[in-house]
Amino acid sequence: MFFPGSRYEKEGTYQVAGPDGAAVTVTRLPVPPRRGTVALLGYHRREETQRLDHLAAHFLADPTAFWRLCDANSAVSPDALAARQLVAVPRKER
Repeated sequence: MFFPGSRYEKEGTYQVAGPDGAAVTVTRLPVPPRRGTVALLGYHRREETQRLDHLAAHFLADPTAFWRLCDANSAVSPDALAARQLVAVPRKER
């Protein structure tokens, strides 16, 4: 259901009842890491035109890993991080 490397890939699913009583499968939300627990490569001063997927491709070699930038910056959503000028960059996963 999710692409390899997605933050939701290993979270699993469970069933809830929809408004009409029918079973609906939903995905568990990942718990973001606690602030200060992500190993950082450093910080990047973001230009106005730089997108998070481009930064993830450059620093993490995976444009779909933009969510790791969000986690490293305690940003709930990519939009919240896109407004920041200084972005913490996590180390690449091995």
